[in-house]
Amino acid sequence: MRRVDALLADYSSYHRTRGNLVCHALGITLIVFGILSMLRAARLPGGASLTAAEAVIAAAVLFYLTLDVPLGVAIAVELALLDLLARAVGDWRIGLAAFAIGWLFQGIGHGVFEKNRPAFLKNLAHLMIGPLFLVNELLKLRPVARAGEASE
Repeated sequence: MRRVDALLADYSSYHRTRGNLVCHALGITLIVFGILSMLRAARLPGGASLTAAEAVIAAAVLFYLTLDVPLGVAIAVELALLDLLARAVGDWRIGLAAFAIGWLFQGIGHGVFEKNRPAFLKNLAHLMIGPLFLVNELLKLRPVARAGEASE
């Protein structure tokens, strides 16, 4: 089993209910938008309009590409769109609010629907896998083995 498949399967085992998946789709999107919005306030030295947001996106995309190229490309598009949205909004305070609301959605998803602890409490890598999992759920680029299923 490839590393990406193991990470997606483990993450999936914490996210089985439709309500939790909806909460995470909203929550993770708001969290990522919030982070990028807040990082836009930090300009990179020597970079005309580059900010810490673009540096973090580049590092994240490199990580995702090491796991799976098609998923890495897909999430690069999502991150670029969220970065453009953060640039258009142009206010880190809106990003901070989005970040906080995103975490509320995460808590509701696990507390109300899933009734389990967030996956990142077991493995911090899941903070990076959450967005990748959602992109994969939307585009179905990789099959995800559910708990108890044989891997492909």
